[in-house]
Amino acid sequence: MKRNVSCFHKIGILHHPRIPESQELAREIETFLKEQEVEVWLGSAWDEESVKVQMPGTEILITLGGDGTILRAGRMAVGYDVLILGLNMGRLGFLAEMEKDNWPQILEAVLKGDYWVEERMMLKASFRRNRQVKGQYEALNDVVVSRGTLARIVRLATYIDGYYLTTYHADGLIVSTPTGSTAYALAAGGPILPPELRNILLIPIAPHLCMDKAVVLSEGSRVYIQVSTDHQAILTVDGQFEVELKDGDEVDVCASPHVAHFIRTRDRSYFYHTLLERLRGCY
Repeated sequence: MKRNVSCFHKIGILHHPRIPESQELAREIETFLKEQEVEVWLGSAWDEESVKVQMPGTEILITLGGDGTILRAGRMAVGYDVLILGLNMGRLGFLAEMEKDNWPQILEAVLKGDYWVEERMMLKASFRRNRQVKGQYEALNDVVVSRGTLARIVRLATYIDGYYLTTYHADGLIVSTPTGSTAYALAAGGPILPPELRNILLIPIAPHLCMDKAVVLSEGSRVYIQVSTDHQAILTVDGQFEVELKDGDEVDVCASPHVAHFIRTRDRSYFYHTLLERLRGCY
């Protein structure tokens, strides 16, 4: 007997192509949703082109994987009014709401409308070469300008809202959202910010004889970085793809006009419970 309890009509499920179990679980969730008379489509989190075709009209993206899969979904959802609901099949799962043993209960509650929406700021980055824009990117975690494969520092002249801040002599510079404060930024010694804040973090990576403290900027700030190097440097977005940078290239980062929308069913203090739980697992 079918139960039509859903307040949603079209849901996408993104599996991780290198986790076979995620594909099996995707089919289980598909069956569950179809029993609620919901239109469902399945896709690979790594196949952005195919996913974008399915996005119009999609109300929820369910991701099966780790935080990396959720980051991909967040970027693919830019420009669409889509809610993200993560199921953790990775190691940390800071961003996920469901686990393999509780997804039916949580998903049933969501379909009945028993949830709240958490908005997380994103970053917009662009890089220029010879004054021409060569690429533009959206990031949910961070934008990183760093050295390439050679263990040699890069020099990064950094400006805030057009005013010179400093030149970092370092392995790199992380420009992070509050979401990214528990990722690479945390490993580099940055502060932990709760996800509802709308600040931009600057954290140098292994700085040498220069400012080594993190800087917290307001949401409206614009960060301009000029790269000076005699070897290859790279621009990395959410730690998932990289762009080769050359001497003289420029990187601009500011808050994106878009935000990522996450479905939450736990109480609003969940972030601190999750944080302490994950940090305990590191010791």
